[in-house]
Amino acid sequence: MKVVAILQARMSSSRLPGKVLMPILGKPMLAQQILRLQRAKNIGQLIVATSNDDQDKAIVELCQQLGISCFTGSLDNVLDRFYHAAKSAQADIVVRLTGDCPLADPEVIDSAIELHLTEKSGYTSNCEQPTYPDGFDVEVFNFSELEGAWQKATIPSDLEHVTPYIRNKALIKKSLLTSAIDYSHYRLTVDEARDFQLVEQIYQVLSPQGQYFTSEQIFQLLSDKPELAVINQDIIRNEGYLKSLAQEQLNEQKS
Repeated sequence: MKVVAILQARMSSSRLPGKVLMPILGKPMLAQQILRLQRAKNIGQLIVATSNDDQDKAIVELCQQLGISCFTGSLDNVLDRFYHAAKSAQADIVVRLTGDCPLADPEVIDSAIELHLTEKSGYTSNCEQPTYPDGFDVEVFNFSELEGAWQKATIPSDLEHVTPYIRNKALIKKSLLTSAIDYSHYRLTVDEARDFQLVEQIYQVLSPQGQYFTSEQIFQLLSDKPELAVINQDIIRNEGYLKSLAQEQLNEQKS
């Protein structure tokens, strides 16, 4: 079973444009995340999936510098981009990751893959009933499920967010990875400037010489310095996804 992790990234973020290449300790945020992802033992291949839009050429160039596979596809239809990236890599199992999570935990990713394979599931995540921080999200699914979604999904949110069609299938075995301690109150993703401010400070404290640091060290830091956690605590989890769903509902009401 070939496990392919696909890391989606683009420059045209609506809330914080260019965030994936914003520097943290002298390296682009995306490069810092890739360094963490490369520690995951259960990933057979890592691919950065960006768009064929001109402004995303900078992401392609970064991948070339890092020696990381890069696939370019549709800017708006991310499901199509994912499908063709996975197909080109001949993936059996797909791991969905996003480029706004520079603190991603490779051990959590490995655990999600192991759970998926052990329970022979069609879809596995740690997101549906979150116990991990926003920013540790990982989704694992069979290529066959991705192909089915690519063939049948038509709703804009399904195309933009890749997995809703799979998650909403009635006849699919799903597994949920949970943390023994609930850390879901922490926000460690980067959507807005305050998110980046928090992540940058975590790196400055825990990795001034570029060394790897664990999630346990992050949680201990936030416990010791609660003033850090409040920097972005009022930002709603998965706000972009919720807004897109609300817009679709509004469009349906109008039609």
